[in-house]
Amino acid sequence: MDTKYLEIIKAPIITEKTEIARQNGIYTFKVDPRANKTEIKLAIEKIFGVNVTSIKTMNAKPKKKRVGRYSGMTNHYKKAVVTLKEGQTIDLGLGGE
Repeated sequence: MDTKYLEIIKAPIITEKTEIARQNGIYTFKVDPRANKTEIKLAIEKIFGVNVTSIKTMNAKPKKKRVGRYSGMTNHYKKAVVTLKEGQTIDLGLGGE
């Protein structure tokens, strides 16, 4: 496997909402902001060995946060919502699958 694929897919996004979607074959990942849908699809297929049917991408804007008297912004990132072919799954190592 080429390392460029591992640079495109940063991490899975694990929330209650994505866990519900994951039961229907829909997975959410943080990806490189410069990556396009074709590169993301190829990376998911090569890394996890699955067939991707659709991808939706969005740019998450930074948000203001405060910790005590210090204020700042969170990092911006690109999010990809990936739908897999019927019956296929990705093992994210979360236990409960």
